[in-house]
Amino acid sequence: MRIYPLFCLLVSVVFLTSCTSPSPSRQANSPQETPSQQVVVDKNFKRVAGQTIYVPVYSHIYHDDGKKTFNLAATLSIRNTDLANPIIITFVRYYDTNGKLVRQYLEQPIQIDALVSTDFVIDTTDTSGGSGAKFLVEWIAQTEVSEPIIEAVMIGSGYHQGISFISPGKVIKNKS
Repeated sequence: MRIYPLFCLLVSVVFLTSCTSPSPSRQANSPQETPSQQVVVDKNFKRVAGQTIYVPVYSHIYHDDGKKTFNLAATLSIRNTDLANPIIITFVRYYDTNGKLVRQYLEQPIQIDALVSTDFVIDTTDTSGGSGAKFLVEWIAQTEVSEPIIEAVMIGSGYHQGISFISPGKVIKNKS
């Protein structure tokens, strides 16, 4: 029965050629491409709502004896939950364990339209923030809006195991 091995080979070839290759990954530390647009916030801008949000991020966690580290990728997710109105993100700043500014992500404020999301990624190999890294995010709006959801998602895999968890943002300053 030589037909059985040939059949298995044919099925394997068809299966493997039908798989799609993953899309190329975005460059680390760049915002997701969204319909968001850069905006100018000048003296005529009437701010009605806004907040500064502190978001804990972990570039690594300790394991075993507390001396070994497990590196993690982190994604800062900013989601406009308002059904009709945009919000404006005025800054996204990444700080290390010691409170030192590591990176500032926006050169100008960006608008995030109703129900639109954007994100910023810290690559697994980027440990510049340390275990106590954090983002500060400021958003403002010209009308009353539903508060956005701003959180970090950490994920890592290795040693035949994986870990993932979220870290919600905390309002540290209201702007109205």
